Amino acid sequence: MTPFIYRLYHFSSSIQYKLKKRINLNGFIILTFLLFSSALGLDSNQSMTYQIFSFLLAIVIVSMVASLLFGYQFNATRKLPKFGTVGVKLKYRITIDNKSDQTQKGLKIFENFADPRPTLKEFLETPEPQEKQRGSIDQKLGSYRWLWLSDRQQCGKIKPIDLPSLLPHSKTEIIGEIMPTHRGIIRLVSMTIARPDPLGIFNACKTINLPQSLLILPKLYPVPPIQIPGLTKYQSGGVTLASSVGDSEEFRSLREYRPGDSLRKIHWKSWAKIGKPIVKEEQDEFFVRQALILDTFQDFKYSQLLEEAISTAASLACEVQTQDSLLDLMFVGNKAYCFTFGRGISHTDKMLEILASVGACRDKEFASLIPTVMERISLLSGCICIFIAWDEQRKKLVNYLREMNIGILVLLITDQPDNFDQLDVQSIQDELVTLHILKLGQIAQGLMMI
Repeated sequence: MTPFIYRLYHFSSSIQYKLKKRINLNGFIILTFLLFSSALGLDSNQSMTYQIFSFLLAIVIVSMVASLLFGYQFNATRKLPKFGTVGVKLKYRITIDNKSDQTQKGLKIFENFADPRPTLKEFLETPEPQEKQRGSIDQKLGSYRWLWLSDRQQCGKIKPIDLPSLLPHSKTEIIGEIMPTHRGIIRLVSMTIARPDPLGIFNACKTINLPQSLLILPKLYPVPPIQIPGLTKYQSGGVTLASSVGDSEEFRSLREYRPGDSLRKIHWKSWAKIGKPIVKEEQDEFFVRQALILDTFQDFKYSQLLEEAISTAASLACEVQTQDSLLDLMFVGNKAYCFTFGRGISHTDKMLEILASVGACRDKEFASLIPTVMERISLLSGCICIFIAWDEQRKKLVNYLREMNIGILVLLITDQPDNFDQLDVQSIQDELVTLHILKLGQIAQGLMMI
């Protein structure tokens, strides 16, 4: 039954998408009356109903023919920004080149997304979103789930744009607006220019292939300055090599070569200039290093818990980036990842790009993240853990970090905060560990209380 429903949704959404561009509001009204009158006007003895049906049918036929006689020549370019952010409306420029000999009026632009419809596997495996669950019939048919998955993969919405009059052989620049709804990549494949027929029922359409993409970054929440409990711990290592474990040094001065100096420290330009060996003298550099551990482990590809966890990570990481420290972002996708940011190594934009592409880890356990943390644990002075569940593996990691005298801020995101009282999560709090439970729908308020 479910594969049949999927094929029905797949087909009907395709028809709906095409009709939305081809038929105007007046057209939908006329077609509705046409169908209604056709049911009553088949009997020619009912002269009034039969005449209405015949009149409406004639109008529809004339409009369809007129829409096919639209001769035009257009070209278009689109200039998108580099990034967008969920919930923040962004504007972009479109240039329309009218290559015809006539002034074109009443035109409208439709942006065409890449096919956002979910696959059968995604439709079957994705549960009804918990925050929008409805009655049992709706859950069984999956109508809301279909719409939610389509919107999730499309990542944004763009309203049709009414064009001003286009002069012959001229270019006109207009402003379009995109409302990002989900993080990810908005993929635009083409642009359709539509002109209504003289009766305003059907549109004649011209589609211009114009593939482009736009990365949508996670939603950002305002957060207060981060105060991670515990003693501040510094670790040595040069900025240029801070993304790897181990020491490095910062240049201090030049001096003459001494027996035993490494050949790698020879400054060849100075040797060539004065005629004797010169080496670089360096010193250790010290700075604060913190970890941001993102929990991505869940059974489903999408969930509101994971989306809020990623938004929380992005918001906190942006705050840490304003401080004089390094930040190691750690999570597991198809493998364990660790990216280092701060002090000139990489910028906030790059970190947000990475978070925009993070997906759920469905085939591994939380323990697969622990070795990545252990590799850098001796370098860390503080740690922020963003969890979407609470169990023994997560508690074990927090306890181990505490034993290593590392200050920890634990943010537990849940849609059922009362259930965690039974697990006694508050018992792990002490002078090194601070825990906050963030409830779905109240993330912004919860972050301001950190």
